[in-house]
Amino acid sequence: MTSLNDVKEISLRAFDDVWFGNAQDDDAKTGVTVAIFPKGARCGVDISGGGSASRETPVISPTTAPTPVNAIVLSGGSAYGLAASDGVMTWLEERGIGFDTGAALVPIVLQSCIYDLAYGSAAVRPNAAMSRAACEAAYRHEEFLSGSVGAGTGATVGKLGGMNRAMKSGLGFYAVEVDGLKIAALVVVNAVGDVYDERTGKKIAGLLTADRKHFADSRAELYKLKTQISPASNTTLGIIITNGNFDKAQLTKIASMTRNAYARSIKPVGTFFDGDTIYAASVGEVSADLNVVGTLAAEVMSEAIRRAVDTNKQRGNDIEQELS
Repeated sequence: MTSLNDVKEISLRAFDDVWFGNAQDDDAKTGVTVAIFPKGARCGVDISGGGSASRETPVISPTTAPTPVNAIVLSGGSAYGLAASDGVMTWLEERGIGFDTGAALVPIVLQSCIYDLAYGSAAVRPNAAMSRAACEAAYRHEEFLSGSVGAGTGATVGKLGGMNRAMKSGLGFYAVEVDGLKIAALVVVNAVGDVYDERTGKKIAGLLTADRKHFADSRAELYKLKTQISPASNTTLGIIITNGNFDKAQLTKIASMTRNAYARSIKPVGTFFDGDTIYAASVGEVSADLNVVGTLAAEVMSEAIRRAVDTNKQRGNDIEQELS
């Protein structure tokens, strides 16, 4: 019988048919993360936030044709950042990757963006050149880092008291294998709420007191609000990748089950202040039960969220000085 002890951590490179890459502007505090599927992937999506900036999401609706997806792009820049997909499309086209329409090759590229304009420079956004750099990094199989890199470069959490009471977050990832089934989670944590360690229930990042010396509670702050804060200025973006054999409808369900990780690890979450989105992609033919994969995907995503925060906490005072 398979148990939790049989679940082992693996590298993202264990997924032969996925390439991962980051690129960022460290001065402007914004960036791009790409997951490229050179042989195509089946995808589904769950959007639980109130204001998502996204591209091509109707393509993966269960009611549409089964067109393979060639890349998923996560970026900063809010809606301006959607321009980054242009660079990914041309990069893929140059390498003969895409959907052959007969008249032209059309790469299918999905994208979602976080709002990071209030941190760093609001005038600098991810563009085609930055996304091409991320594609090149993915193609060369450069080390894929977590923390303030790629789309996580401008990610912050705990913003109900303003940026001077927020904490830095970033990009996190985690991957596991059990009995030949592989599941990976990537996440950019840019939540309005606080982040909790799902294993212990303890808060690990988020809203601080005015002197930045102690944690405050974002839910208590939310309950005191008499007027609505600016909507859609926060987003947690996630990608689940599996070698399990699922169609678009099943992957949509897996994405919605993965949302449980957001509820366990981020409070509050899924508000009109957020654009929370989760993609689920299948790149293999391993037979697996949907319930098993959806349940495990939520566990893997919770760990990726924790790592997105912990990686930045290890950097110490530099980030805190940027926000204080």
